[in-house]
This record gives sequence, C-alpha cells and structure tokens, in this order.
Amino acid sequence: MDTIRDARLRVTGLGLVDFRNYETLNLAIRSPFVVLHGDNGSGKTNLLEALSLLSPGKGLRRAAYGEIARTAASTATGGFSVRARLAADAPEDEPTDILTLVRPDEGTPQRVLRIDGTTARSTDELLDLLRVIWLTPSMDGLFTGPGTERRRFLDRMVLTVDPGHGRRTVDYEKAMRGRNRLLADDRLDDRWLAGIERQMAELGLAIALARADLTARLAGLLDAASASPFPVAGLDLQSGYEDLVLEGAAVDLEDQVAERLARRRMVDRAAGRTLAGPHRGDLVVTHRAKAMPAALSSTGEQKALLIGLVLAHARLVEASSGMAPVLLLDEIAAHLDPGRRAALFDILDGLGVQSFLTGTDAALFEALDGRAQMLCVANGAVT
Repeated sequence: MDTIRDARLRVTGLGLVDFRNYETLNLAIRSPFVVLHGDNGSGKTNLLEALSLLSPGKGLRRAAYGEIARTAASTATGGFSVRARLAADAPEDEPTDILTLVRPDEGTPQRVLRIDGTTARSTDELLDLLRVIWLTPSMDGLFTGPGTERRRFLDRMVLTVDPGHGRRTVDYEKAMRGRNRLLADDRLDDRWLAGIERQMAELGLAIALARADLTARLAGLLDAASASPFPVAGLDLQSGYEDLVLEGAAVDLEDQVAERLARRRMVDRAAGRTLAGPHRGDLVVTHRAKAMPAALSSTGEQKALLIGLVLAHARLVEASSGMAPVLLLDEIAAHLDPGRRAALFDILDGLGVQSFLTGTDAALFEALDGRAQMLCVANGAVT
C-alpha cells in the first residue's frame, strides 16, 4: 500500500449500478477538471455523492443506504455499487480499482469495500488512495447552524490529514455512551466508571489536540493566502473542555480530564449527558477583514469564507500527505461573480487537484474553456 500512497492518483473512471437515479453508468474521466451541467434534479449531485463514497463515512449527504439504492433496483439485492478506476500521474503504474457496494439482502445493510479485488478490512484504507473534500449548498448555513455541523466539518478536515482521527471519534462516542448508561442506570461502580473515564480522557484529549493542530496549521495557510480573492477567515477553536488549557504533557492533561469526569458524575447524571469533552467543542469563524463573526456576514460573504477555508484545507492536505485531494464542488459557481469564478478556477488549476464541479448552466464555466471535460447530465444519463 505504501507505493500507492506515494503516487498522485486521479479518478479516471466511474461506474454505478442502481445508484440513486442511475440504473447503470460507465463514465470515462479524462481531465483534472470535470464539469457536470444540467437541469435541477437531473442527477449531478448524485454523481458527486458516489465519488464522496470513495472516502470513509456516509458521503456528502450522510444518507442511509436504503435512500441511495435505486427504487427500481433488483429485488434480489436491493443494493447498489460504486466502482472507480484510479490512475497515477506516472503512466507506467498500474491503475487501481475500487469497488464499494451495499448488500441489504444479507440482513443489516452493510458496505463492502474491495481494492483491486481484495476485500478491505476497513473503509479507512481508502485514505491510502485518495483524500476527498467536498463543498455543497447544504453547507451554506455552516456558520449560523448548530455546533454539531461545524464539529462534523472540522472532523472531516482532520481526517484527511490524520487518518486515525475517525476511529478515535467513534471509540470516544462509544465510551461516552457507556458512561452515560451507567450513570443513568445508577450503576455507580467506581472501577467501571474510572476505566471508562480514563479511556474517554485519552481519546478525548487526542481528538481535541488533533483539532487544535489542524486549526493552527489552517490558520497559517490562511495568513499566507491574504492576497486571495476570497476573504480570510479567522479561526478560534473551542475544545469543549471549558477552561482547561491544552498545553503541557499529554499524560498530565489526561489525568486532569479523568479527574474532572470523576468529580462531575452526579452533575452529568442529573443532566442525562456528559457536559464537557470534544463532543461539546466548536469552531468559531470570523470575517477577519471586517472583524465580525461569520454568522453575521452576508450570505455571499459566508460562501466566500467557506470557499477560502476549503482551498486552504486542500493546500494543507497536499502539504501533509503528499496527495493532491479530489474536490467535489456542488453548485459552486452560481453565487460568484465572473471575476471570482475565474479566480477560483485558476486557483484550483494551480493547486493541481482534480475537481468535479456542478452547475445548471454550462456558461458559468466559460473561464475553463479548453481545460475541462464538459458533461451534460439528464435523467440519469451523462453525455
């Protein structure tokens, strides 16, 4: 796998079976810029969703598998499959084949991942091949919505530079649910609780420190991009540990967190949940030039701030992993003036990433003339 990790892989083919509104699709991809244009509801975002499943997790819509499977899918399986072909910049390297499929007929719907015909132990293995970043219209309310969405956004950014982050967050949530159940059931066995709280302290601190590291590195890249046509975001990470300063030896911090959890058992029991930890963290974003919270900025400014963040994140992914990420940008051009659209395309070109962009009007992508593969999407077909 190390030889694959060192290569800069691009998606060169996409195949779908019973995925959303696509009965079957076999698409050859020949460019680092791919524009998917067509009417609303034609299936453009569905293609981006399929590509987002080339990363761990539930994809850009976080949809249940039953929602993804085509309604007219075969009753024998009721599932779907996404197959991607990846090729490196070096033409002598063998292409890599990824197949991710779901088989609800086998009981509980389960995602199966195969890489070059071999079943993977975990979808985390996808991070050895690709790092996928997306920006969708549903994220437009990121700065004004609940902290849950910002934490999810932050954790996806961390995952693309720290592949172990996903497992830590899953294990932390599992341990926290176990502690909450023990407290709710009045099972106050000190040995059990102390063991769980130690695990929560270790995992929680690792999550908080990984978020803090990414935020600091991202802020540095945003500073360096101060001449960008997109406004620079100020970032302030709230760890979720209230007044605890995340400095010093990790083992000492873990001791402090475990002690706090032990002291607050009755408070958390009364609240019905754990009141401090990374699950309570938040990313506070400001419009730096205007010295105002992003949540109070105009809709257009919030979109521009978000684009600037995503571009800085793409730079960070390449700098930290050596892998140029794949960007999925849904309806990205609709709210940008012609100058900013052209600037965005030039920045993407300079980053060397592979970008998939959608829009209802092909004219929005005129500045990409000669650089992009233009594909028209209509009724589950691509031409």
